[in-house]
Amino acid sequence: MALTSTLYRFTVDLSDVDRNLYQTLEFRAALHPSESLPFFVTRVLAYCLEYREGLEFSAGISAPDEPAIRKMGLTGGLDLWVDIGNPAAKRIHKASKSCKEVRIYTHKDGAMLARELREEQVHRLSEIGLYSLDQRFLNALGGTLDRDNHWELTRTEGELYLGVGRDSFQGRLEKHDLS
Repeated sequence: MALTSTLYRFTVDLSDVDRNLYQTLEFRAALHPSESLPFFVTRVLAYCLEYREGLEFSAGISAPDEPAIRKMGLTGGLDLWVDIGNPAAKRIHKASKSCKEVRIYTHKDGAMLARELREEQVHRLSEIGLYSLDQRFLNALGGTLDRDNHWELTRTEGELYLGVGRDSFQGRLEKHDLS
């Protein structure tokens, strides 16, 4: 018998000072059995940090040619492609050719991924946003996950402050230069 995904509900009071965006987000995210907790938490945070009207999670692992998070354009093409983890340069090259904006959020070594991408031929590489999150921060957040989650997330000058009930966490969202 195959394992099934676990569905988590999130209510996130988002204060994104860097983007001047203040909003309460309500969404569901499914954790696939083969997905690590840091990967999942990175995916949820990326959704919040890239939030805009029409943003959605894709079918995930069952749709390997799609981004983890996307925003469709008015003409049916992709306006935003958000990948999580350590995507291959070939995948990012293809994404940047077919999409207006590409972002990568990784829970691994962002500097190493940046080097790998610079060594390959990636279309519009300097326009791609690559961000990494600290593993300890992600593990601590993962330890608080419940089926129903209420987060208070603030981003200011690349710092993330996250309140979960009585607990608070701080992490750095590091942007890596790809030029």
